[in-house]
Amino acid sequence: MATTTATQQAAPQGTQPGPLKRVLLIVLIAVLAAGAAGGGVWFFMSRHAASAPAASAPPPPAVPVYYALEPMTVNLQSDDGETHYLRIGLTLKLDSQATQDALAAHMPEIRSRLLLALSNKHPADLAPLDGKRALATELATLIAQPSDSRGTAARVEDVLFTEFVVQ
Repeated sequence: MATTTATQQAAPQGTQPGPLKRVLLIVLIAVLAAGAAGGGVWFFMSRHAASAPAASAPPPPAVPVYYALEPMTVNLQSDDGETHYLRIGLTLKLDSQATQDALAAHMPEIRSRLLLALSNKHPADLAPLDGKRALATELATLIAQPSDSRGTAARVEDVLFTEFVVQ
């Protein structure tokens, strides 16, 4: 009888894990692995993202300097015998304050060039929009010319009309 009781006794339950414990262990390992992988990806991506904008960010564009000239009144060329006048106000769009200072130092020469060029125009040439655009381009070229032979040309980005009256 002793032999029958020994065979009928069950093996202790702690030696073999049940199917629920195995599933929990596998899920726990998978969650830990996914967390470690996610943390590694976040670490490397945040390091890369922090260094990328500093290297690829373009410098901010330079703030333009606007320089208003005193309005000018000029007699225009006329073929019909009548006297025509042009009253014009100009603002220059420049690249820097240094350019403005250089132009201000030579303003009497620049105004003289502008007055001579404007007095050679016909009212019919200045009436259409294309005529005004061509005049702005011509005036920018005249203003940018150096005042002396060893000087450098000024950088005039644009000539803006603030007043334009033809009579």
